[in-house]
Amino acid sequence: MTASRESILETVQRYVDLVATGTSAEVVALYADGATVEDPVGSEVRTTPESIAEFYGALDGLEQEARLIHARVAGNEAAFAFELVTKVGDQRYTLAPVDVMTFDDDGKITSMRAFWSGEDMVIS
Repeated sequence: MTASRESILETVQRYVDLVATGTSAEVVALYADGATVEDPVGSEVRTTPESIAEFYGALDGLEQEARLIHARVAGNEAAFAFELVTKVGDQRYTLAPVDVMTFDDDGKITSMRAFWSGEDMVIS
């Protein structure tokens, strides 16, 4: 039995919302025990709750907004694009990664891989 499409889409939307305005602890709570994070693809894969929390901790306190552009679900996997805008002073940094996630039967994230590179960052 796999998580329902609705459950996966809810987790994806919650993830996007929390990356922008939540705490690192709230984001980490979306992950299952034993989950992995590779962000961006090609970087070191984070395999412990502590290393995943450290990764998302970099977002704590930033002024950000995000929106889900589209998501596709197949079985217990989802691929989705979202836009994340970070405001620092008068500048805005916009990144629109494509994330691929797998989920357990309860809709918790078991793996996340983010496809983006520095060249994808738009500064305005």
